[in-house]
Amino acid sequence: MNTEIAKLDSFKNEFLSFQLGEEEFCLEILKVQEIRGYAGVTSIANMPDYIKGVANLRGEVVPILDLRIKLQCEQVEYNEFTVVIILNLGGHHLGIVVDGVSDVIALNADQIKDLPEMLSCIDTRFMTGVAIIDSQTVVLLDIEKLLNKDELDAVVNQSVH
Repeated sequence: MNTEIAKLDSFKNEFLSFQLGEEEFCLEILKVQEIRGYAGVTSIANMPDYIKGVANLRGEVVPILDLRIKLQCEQVEYNEFTVVIILNLGGHHLGIVVDGVSDVIALNADQIKDLPEMLSCIDTRFMTGVAIIDSQTVVLLDIEKLLNKDELDAVVNQSVH
């Protein structure tokens, strides 16, 4: 069992599950601030392609990252189910665009398994494990590994100026 999973101990932790294409992912619910419809994103020049722009969140400028582009998944399509999950990562707010939000799930550490060698469309550096819930495999995403601190600071600072 890897160290990220070991940190969960034996008590249940809650995760928000969401979809990217045909894949089901989840992230720690404690990092989620709110869920909003995808709208009102302002493009910013010279940003990486996975940064869709910024949004106004009650007076705060929040960078919006498209998770499909960042994880190099299939073509992105926006529809009425597309949402933005607003995260609080160490005092920085960041929005991630996903295809839809499913549920809040509680998992014990023993329900979380190490990653298989070949999995999905994404780089396993961003994952902490997988869980099987009602015969469906859910990938646990380590959202803070998607952007390292320097990259997150650069995105936040550039979007504010």
